[in-house]
Amino acid sequence: MQYAIYVVIFVVAAAVSGLICFKAGIKYRKSQAESAIGSAEKEAERIIETAKEEADSKKKIALVEAKDEIHKSRTELEKEIKERRNELSRQERRIQQKEENLDRKNDALEKKDEQLQKKLKNADEKLEEADKIKLTQMETLEKISQFTMDQAKEHLLSMLENELVHEKALKIQQYEQQLKDECEDKARNLISLAITKCAADQVAETAVSVVPLPSDEMKGRIIGREGRNIRTLETLTGVELIIDDTPEAITLSCFDPARREVARIALEKLIADGRIHPARIEEMVDKAKREVEHRIKQEGERAILETNVHGINHELVRLIGRLRYRTSYRQNVLDHSIEVAHLAGIMASELGVDANLARRAGLLHDIGKALSYEIEGSHVQIGVDVCRKYKESPEVIHAIEAHHGDVETKTVVAALVQAADAISAARPGARNENYENYIKRLQKLEEICTSYEGVEKSYAIQAGREVRIMVIPEQINDEKMALVAREIAAKIENEMDYPGQIKVHLIRESRAIEYAK
Repeated sequence: MQYAIYVVIFVVAAAVSGLICFKAGIKYRKSQAESAIGSAEKEAERIIETAKEEADSKKKIALVEAKDEIHKSRTELEKEIKERRNELSRQERRIQQKEENLDRKNDALEKKDEQLQKKLKNADEKLEEADKIKLTQMETLEKISQFTMDQAKEHLLSMLENELVHEKALKIQQYEQQLKDECEDKARNLISLAITKCAADQVAETAVSVVPLPSDEMKGRIIGREGRNIRTLETLTGVELIIDDTPEAITLSCFDPARREVARIALEKLIADGRIHPARIEEMVDKAKREVEHRIKQEGERAILETNVHGINHELVRLIGRLRYRTSYRQNVLDHSIEVAHLAGIMASELGVDANLARRAGLLHDIGKALSYEIEGSHVQIGVDVCRKYKESPEVIHAIEAHHGDVETKTVVAALVQAADAISAARPGARNENYENYIKRLQKLEEICTSYEGVEKSYAIQAGREVRIMVIPEQINDEKMALVAREIAAKIENEMDYPGQIKVHLIRESRAIEYAK
């Protein structure tokens, strides 16, 4: 118990002593803080005094510098104002001088205007006087010439028109002659070159074929009992067999060369086989038809290879081969087409045009003739429809459409195909026209020429290659002859179809007859 009391007393004594020490520490720190604050305040006052002194000195320096700058700026501004005033003075003097010059010019213009008005007044008076003199002269001229003003105008216009007609005719003759000379020389060179490079043989085919026989006894076997063999062969082929007194030969007659070829091949096979009866005839005719179809295909391929034209539809190739058994005025159409292709290609090469396109158009230009027996319409329209069906180019289709002049020629290739077609058809011996058609063509030529006003007579000569026209001299003078010849030639071109060209030759003859009594 006593021990506990000592502990409590010790604790209380320690607490009291700690409190006393704490208060003493606080008092010491307070005294130190107060002394530090006093020294800081003194230092702050010193710094403030120093800053005020420095600010005053800098303020004085700034004021001095500002005054100097203001003085300098004022001096420069006064100088600039002085210069501007001098410039304004100079400008005012120049403006004043310009105003004085303008006043002087205005005075001069007013004087000139007055003079001009006087001159205009004098000119008006002179014009009135000239009009009076002109009127007097016109009245005098009308009295002398016995023409009114309108009649005189008509007379002058008539004279001018006649003079213009004369000049126009001379110019036309001059230009036509120059153009003809140049065109003829160039065309002659091109055509001669093309013909020289492409010399094709022309053979006139007929509508009959002759089949040789080993002996005359074969004629009876071909006829058969009561003519049944010959009737069967004629029925199956559509060809007429002519068996006459010609020794060891039978003639086949048909306008269709393909059917005639089928009959010829079948008859030759029957003769070689020796067994001739209706069943055998039918079998041989079928074989002959297949052989002809094969030949047609081969001919089409040969034509394509020969003309170096590629990429043609196989159906068009077959149609080209069929042209081997088609003739036009007894000219083989396939040979004609190949020749036209070569001629057009050569001329195209010389002119720098696409030769492949020209050969293609030349080969296909008569393709419609392969179907002309089967489809209604002209071979030109049929050819256009067929080529359009098999996707040929527009240039080829246009060349086919224009090669007989049915439409206007718009491309160089079409013109070359047209020229090549005419060259091939106009070869000596290439075609044989029907005599009746020939006579009708010549009559039509003379009728066209005679129907023209001022033509007295016309004569077609040189197998229709030239027409000589006698004109009435009182109606057509020398100056109008060139115009008349040109118009007649244009009318012939528009209304007639003919191979080659026709020379229009106008003849004007004036005679003066008098009798001495």
